[in-house]
Amino acid sequence: MGVGFSIVVICKNDAAALSASLETWLSITKEVILYDTGSTDETQELVKNWGVTLHRGEWEGFGRTKNKASQLASNDWILSLDADEVPDPILIKSLLSWTPPHDKKVVYNLRFINFYKNQPVRFGEWGWDFHVRLFNRNYVTWNEAMVHEKLQYPNECKVLKLKGHVLHRTVSSLEEYKEKTIRYAKLSAKKYYSAQKKASWIKLYLSPPFTFVLYYFIKLGFLDGKAGLLCAYMTTRYTYLKYRYLKKLQHNIALPD
Repeated sequence: MGVGFSIVVICKNDAAALSASLETWLSITKEVILYDTGSTDETQELVKNWGVTLHRGEWEGFGRTKNKASQLASNDWILSLDADEVPDPILIKSLLSWTPPHDKKVVYNLRFINFYKNQPVRFGEWGWDFHVRLFNRNYVTWNEAMVHEKLQYPNECKVLKLKGHVLHRTVSSLEEYKEKTIRYAKLSAKKYYSAQKKASWIKLYLSPPFTFVLYYFIKLGFLDGKAGLLCAYMTTRYTYLKYRYLKKLQHNIALPD
């Protein structure tokens, strides 16, 4: 079993996803760090059954919260995952044979397969998806973005790849997808507002249709059938909502709960 890295996950009301992920995570590392930001579901009881320590803290935006969670690990090497993300068998094999490199200025770029319900989405926004997720916390940190956080690492870092995929069970229902779209649109609006960005007429009314054309036609989302159409539409809706919410903030109008 790999012992050179810790899996670090921030969560909130993710009991269903965690119940499907914990067994896989614990098969590849002895340490799983769960940083809970206010769950009211069965997360705490579930974690006790698996013998995993649940750390509690306030949610301060994705970037800052992930940095806090990473500091709780006993290993410097961090595999950062979400509650609904698990390695596939090939990536599991890669991780079990992985050993911390002598050169600590290395990051690992992992390929993701994103699912809508039980269908893998191969094209559009969700297709051909790579993210750096395995890194040394002494050299790599998350930026402090409220949403759509990114890892920051020095230019001299080597970017390597591991064989296999991370399976991301993105949403299990249309209702969950809608709720997630609204939640992320609000967070993005607040992020833009803090950065003094403006919701111009072009952003509000031209960016959404351009988004649809980009992901459904140019990036071949139509090849995923109904799921591709739905993903392109929901991303278009997200684009419209984030600028609509930003417009409200510019006029000192509180966002709806």
